[in-house]
Amino acid sequence: MKKNCLFIFAFVFSLMFVAKGQNQWPNSSPIDDIISNFKRFPPQQLFDMANYYHDKNSIDTALILFSLVINTSAKDSDIEHQRRVVEAYNKSALNYQKLYDYRTSYEFLIKALTLCEKIGYDSYRSRIYNNIGNIYYRFSRFDLAKSYYTQALSWCQDTVAMLHILNNLGTTKAVTGNIDSAFLVLNSALKISRMHNNFNFEAIMNNLALAHYKAKQYDSAFFYLKIALNESKENRNLTTEALYLANFGHLFFELNKIDSTLHYISLSNAIAKEHNLFQTLSENYLVLSRIEKSKGRHEKALEYFEMHAMLKDSVFGSEKFGEINQLQHLYEISIASQQIEQLFIETKIKEQTIHLQQIIHLILLGILLSVSGVLLFVFFQKRKLNRSYKVLFEKNLEIIDLQNQLPEKKSEKYRKNILANDKQNDLLDKILNFMDNSAEIYDTEFSLDRLARLLESNQTHVSYVVNSVLNKNFRSFLNNYRIQQAQRLFSDPGTNRYTIEAVALMVGFKSRHAFREAFKEVVGVSPNFYLKSMIDIENEYK
Repeated sequence: MKKNCLFIFAFVFSLMFVAKGQNQWPNSSPIDDIISNFKRFPPQQLFDMANYYHDKNSIDTALILFSLVINTSAKDSDIEHQRRVVEAYNKSALNYQKLYDYRTSYEFLIKALTLCEKIGYDSYRSRIYNNIGNIYYRFSRFDLAKSYYTQALSWCQDTVAMLHILNNLGTTKAVTGNIDSAFLVLNSALKISRMHNNFNFEAIMNNLALAHYKAKQYDSAFFYLKIALNESKENRNLTTEALYLANFGHLFFELNKIDSTLHYISLSNAIAKEHNLFQTLSENYLVLSRIEKSKGRHEKALEYFEMHAMLKDSVFGSEKFGEINQLQHLYEISIASQQIEQLFIETKIKEQTIHLQQIIHLILLGILLSVSGVLLFVFFQKRKLNRSYKVLFEKNLEIIDLQNQLPEKKSEKYRKNILANDKQNDLLDKILNFMDNSAEIYDTEFSLDRLARLLESNQTHVSYVVNSVLNKNFRSFLNNYRIQQAQRLFSDPGTNRYTIEAVALMVGFKSRHAFREAFKEVVGVSPNFYLKSMIDIENEYK
């Protein structure tokens, strides 16, 4: 990487001399002279070059070029350049994170945030808050990480940035045990990813696997982690590949499959050692220490634990976190100083905005109450009128019944059929018990009318309970049970002799298309994709 940096310096320096009409290379030139030649480039060109090397992961070159952008003199009124400086601070911070220099990364993020607030670059603040949250996450300060991710969301103005923030927030919720909320947030991130051609897809799959792991849903964890690993290999991302292999090792360790754990940890360590992925190495050594301890090899367990502790302290030690906290404290003090007086003005504006919003909310509440009053008045008037109509309607029905010589009154047919609560609960128990224990629901001719007859009820009552209590129509309610049975069949090692069409018919679907649509609606992926993933996982177990 350093050779690459010197090469680009030499290349640009040579272009300078060619442009001046010189045909000879200089005999020698200090690095300071080379950097001074870079300064002759326009700020925008320097910034574009820095972004190019940042995207290529050429950290040294990118850091030097971003530093030149930051230190380029410009007027305070040059807002365009000030924005470039904000972005240069932020991206430099990301590069320092890759080097595990979290103190410098945090310092640059604070500088970016301060300048952002000064020039009113609000659309970029969400990225900075998100990156600060990432630092706290790496130090396991999940409460602070969640706070910064939430602030990042409040400032976010584009869907791609929102995808990253939701993904990070969902992971934090999963780690802290807020599983239901984690699934909700991560599924929102997945929807945005699909809108952007599966951007950041592998990271979301890995975090969904983490959420299922925390929920002890290990089959689902394997399923999503397998997708993440395949995506990582396809994208040739060795950093995430090492992480996902380590996660497989942790899953097998949880299931007490030691041989598989050692296999995946070994694959992960091989990549992590070659590319200096200290955090992954640290976690892997901790797992190896626990394995050795379980086998009674205490000396080897201690050796692995010391390696884990050494790496963890070197990257995430209390001293480094103390430095970050000190920077945070200094930043909070600087808010009260004259240097960021503009922040006070913005705070007042925000307070006024909130006050104005409260007034608007009160006005809206008043309007809502007024409208509600009018609607209630109209409702009672209409109900009074309906009573009159009802009397007239019943009289008309009596006349019609007499004319047709019918023994029963048709008016009873149209009265709303609402069950009493005790009967409703009793019928609900019967429905759920039948759906859980009867194989008749997998008959292709099974219907709402048939269910009602088997329960010695009527179609109207059964439909009412399914719709009003379970908040589903009968078709969706039935499909959930059928697809769950299909998943059980797919996970059975003996089922591979059946085709998807055969499984579809076995669980009550008349066509492959209907089965495929119902499966995607319930599970989120197609039967083909799900079955292939389950086979891959089964092979991993072998």
